[in-house]
Amino acid sequence: MKYLIVSDIHGSLPRLRSVLDFFDKEGYDMLLLLGDLLNYGPRNGVPDGLDAMGIADSLNAYSDKIVAVRGNCDSEVDQMLLHFPMMADYAVVVVEGKREFLSHGHKFNASSIPSESYDAIITGHTHLWMLDSVNGKTVCNTGSITFPKEGRPATFATIDEDMTLRVRLLDGSIIKENKL
Repeated sequence: MKYLIVSDIHGSLPRLRSVLDFFDKEGYDMLLLLGDLLNYGPRNGVPDGLDAMGIADSLNAYSDKIVAVRGNCDSEVDQMLLHFPMMADYAVVVVEGKREFLSHGHKFNASSIPSESYDAIITGHTHLWMLDSVNGKTVCNTGSITFPKEGRPATFATIDEDMTLRVRLLDGSIIKENKL
């Protein structure tokens, strides 16, 4: 199976569409959403193409392929628009026997996760992409497709059939990769 992981959409329909186009074109199986889907948040500007209903409609078309967690800008009102659950603080996805811990990152991140053993910790929240190996675990922040920080590019991540986690630019090109 192939997984596409995205965080911090913040209501930008054009940015989401570029990621969904890549998802479809490259034949991904599951869409893992790490929060901050519809709302742009009080610390961010208004994104280009702000369209919460358009985001909801676009994601709802993939609802049978989505695992989602709640971000700090997501609310119960947002959940009412979506046809998939997204109010959990974290999720665990097993990929080829490897346990991947998914969280937005504002409550749980590489330095504060439940005490269970995971092979990878994948978050968003900071809008700063990173991919490293820490104490034998893969640690990834997908960055943000809408509001990347510190002059970094807009990014998302994938786990491909070869069990490699890749951070990618919006055009799909690879910035960094790490075998799981």
